[in-house]
Amino acid sequence: MSLPHAILTALLEKPSAGLELTRRFDRSIGYFWSATHQQIYRELGKLEARGLIRTLPSEQPARGQKKVYEVLPAGREELVRWTAASQDPRPLRDVMLLRLRAAAVVGTEGLQADLLRHRELHGRQLETYREIERRDFPPGKDGPQDRLRHLVLRAGIDLETFWTQWLDHALSEFDRLPQAEEPERPGARKA
Repeated sequence: MSLPHAILTALLEKPSAGLELTRRFDRSIGYFWSATHQQIYRELGKLEARGLIRTLPSEQPARGQKKVYEVLPAGREELVRWTAASQDPRPLRDVMLLRLRAAAVVGTEGLQADLLRHRELHGRQLETYREIERRDFPPGKDGPQDRLRHLVLRAGIDLETFWTQWLDHALSEFDRLPQAEEPERPGARKA
């Protein structure tokens, strides 16, 4: 249920046409709540049908005109309700961790190269977040809205820092693993 709330948040920050909204998503909210452009457009239609947003009246003929959306009072109320509601943290689900667990049973072939690739990707994302922090949150920019937005960015920085450090540790463990060792198979007899 979070995609509609992400869209309501973005539209409250600035009424937007669908294309502009998808671009803004790609540059901000999409870092922590991803959605395809098709999902965003589909959700805009649903939000409008529920009476949470509306298309702003256009001064030009509708054919070929961009629809600009704004949040209605009911949409703001829904976002306030959702923001205040208690939610439990979600358990961690990460394919790489599952693959490592499987490697303990079937072997590690190809996994170290993918760990290196993940380390590179997380390192680049960390640098992107740090650049956004330098650009968008200079010293002294600490109004209440800025502080909350910065807090979200800090979560991204801290998570990417965790992953880069953890991947460095995992790669050092791989360097210490015996080469081409077959994992012990459950139920197999030892000679």
